[in-house]
Amino acid sequence: MKIWPRRATDAAPGSRLRDRIRAQLDRVPGVRTGADIQRRYVEARGSALAAAISLYGFLALFAVAVLAIAVLGFVSAGNANVAQTLTRQLGLTGQAARTVHEAVDTARRRRDVATVVGLVGLAWTGTSLAIVIADAYNAAWHVDRRGLVDRAVGVAWLAGASVAIAAGGFATAAWSVLPGVFAPLVVVVSVATNAALLVWTSWILPNRRVPVRVVVPAALLGAVALEVLKVVGAYAVPHLVARSSQVYGTIGVVFALLAWLLVFGRLVVYVALVEARGDERQYGDRQVDVEVPALPRR
Repeated sequence: MKIWPRRATDAAPGSRLRDRIRAQLDRVPGVRTGADIQRRYVEARGSALAAAISLYGFLALFAVAVLAIAVLGFVSAGNANVAQTLTRQLGLTGQAARTVHEAVDTARRRRDVATVVGLVGLAWTGTSLAIVIADAYNAAWHVDRRGLVDRAVGVAWLAGASVAIAAGGFATAAWSVLPGVFAPLVVVVSVATNAALLVWTSWILPNRRVPVRVVVPAALLGAVALEVLKVVGAYAVPHLVARSSQVYGTIGVVFALLAWLLVFGRLVVYVALVEARGDERQYGDRQVDVEVPALPRR
């Protein structure tokens, strides 16, 4: 008996329903673009790239914390009232106040070692963070690493990023100090510093050279998303830390920071993909030959 292939009109009801839903969604502005970017995210293994960014970002925070302890040690060496000032401003009493006093005393005694360890650790973890961020952009643009050159470029990126992060932190701190009428101006300055950081990152880290006008649209979109992430994190992370600390103890703080950094890592990957897709839509693409391992035939 000959079995004829099923015609398009004889498709299963479930597939016809999915096709109709897909056709309706394609008419909504931005849905097809979002689906294409998500497809690129899966093809580039964006989850693994975001996890690497969050891991090295977390390690870099440890190095920054060691440097902060060193700075606290140098400050407390010249001022014996630093511990009392900290406990008074933080409103700490009892065991918490004694813990702060012990931490300040330890920082004063170990400030030289903490400075060396903090600087070396920040140099290594900071450049490693730069390399994994570059991997996200390289994956979006389908280019390779540059080897040891990426480590040297990471030093330059770290210097520029420190300036942008400091400016963004100052703008965020000013938000809570200035009157409410200045809130829109503070938001604009903070978004501008975010955009400058992303433009600097996209310009120096990846193994490709494109005009600045190519990276600006994606950087502006990422700057707005990063500002929303910072605002949400300013309210959500402290509550998450407090809740996690009550349930899991000190390690709960680690969970909360890693969750925020993982979202940040995904944001960086999506910004790189949006940037590459915008350039492709404007200038087109090209086909290249890719060598892959030959599998044995059965």
